[in-house]
Amino acid sequence: MLVIALLALPAAQGSDGGATPADAVSGLVVLYCAIRLVRERRRPLSRTAAVVLGMPVVGLAVAAVGASSPGAGIGGLGRYLQIFVLVPASVVLLVRDRRDFRVLAWAFVAFALFQGAVGVHQYATGTGASYQGEEIRAVGTFGPADVMGMATVVSFGLMCAVGLALGSTAARQRAVATGCALVLLAPLAVSFSRGAWIATAAACAIQVALAGMRRALKVGAVVAASAVILVGGLGVGTAMLQERISSITQVADAPDQSVTDRYTMWAAATDMWSEHPLTGVGLKGFPEHRDGHASLALSSGSDTEGAGAAYRKQPLLSPHNMYLLVLSEQGLIGLLALGGSWLALLVCGLRGLVRVRRSRTSGLDCALVACGLLLWQLIDFLYADIGGPATVLTALAFGLVAWWALVGGDCVPEAEASA
Repeated sequence: MLVIALLALPAAQGSDGGATPADAVSGLVVLYCAIRLVRERRRPLSRTAAVVLGMPVVGLAVAAVGASSPGAGIGGLGRYLQIFVLVPASVVLLVRDRRDFRVLAWAFVAFALFQGAVGVHQYATGTGASYQGEEIRAVGTFGPADVMGMATVVSFGLMCAVGLALGSTAARQRAVATGCALVLLAPLAVSFSRGAWIATAAACAIQVALAGMRRALKVGAVVAASAVILVGGLGVGTAMLQERISSITQVADAPDQSVTDRYTMWAAATDMWSEHPLTGVGLKGFPEHRDGHASLALSSGSDTEGAGAAYRKQPLLSPHNMYLLVLSEQGLIGLLALGGSWLALLVCGLRGLVRVRRSRTSGLDCALVACGLLLWQLIDFLYADIGGPATVLTALAFGLVAWWALVGGDCVPEAEASA
């Protein structure tokens, strides 16, 4: 909870990244878990959980050895371990039951509502990040240097709200969660993040299908009605927003500069991998090798300003595709290890969902939240990668997913109520 609360602090403008208070607290959480396990002298995770969560370590260790400098190797290793291994494992250890899971899911929703409210205010008052010459892009408290931060937070909250609405047996929780999900559509729209839109639409559709076709029809009707109200009644569908939506289908015919840069960096990442197919160029090696593999179509960086920050040229230091970033820096070994861990979590999560539906016991909301979060992240990784203050929230999301996939899906329904 404290990690999520600290993410609400405004991001330091003009900085080039580095640890945030939320990162520091997440490190303390990991340290607390380690000390507790040493004192209790017990095996903390099942064999399956240890293997699934530990798989990325193999590729990371190899890539760290091949880094251009010891500092880059250690820094990259620590960051990847934090996001994909240590923090998720700590969440698995600290979440005791499905009630704890729901509390954390509601915390995601509450944080998304806060960031969304800030973002909508930025859009309405023209105090957001610059977009096509106007300071209207909603970025929440993350600033223009991390335009995906608010979109990620709102998307996570939307996934949790949809899962809680579809899977809950309590009418009050369904109503509140549904209302939260509908409210979060507005800030997601004015984030102008095409990748977040695509990932959210796809993951929500799968969530609804997993909940059952009868509910899918009801949710489809609600979404259609909400879209009519947002676009027609409230005027959310501005010309810029409509243009941004239409640009999704123009990525091949008439791509804008941001899409051209992304294609160029994807090609550069693929070229790096072709030269080092097994181990990649080493952790944090993409920026160093980028210019040697990118074509002249790549711009010098993206222009950022607004939301309280002065104009700044933001360097393009990653391919904005997590799979290609891992492939270029860690090679096939790293991609298979990290991707294998994610695939195992997805399979185990879906297995738990099927088990809950067949037994007709409570817990479907937890299953839908976990599957929705993982599906959103796996789809979004096609257009984005880790980086920025909101990345620690990604670690917490993977922790929720891991708990359901490796622990929660197998526990006795609501046994925690009598514990």
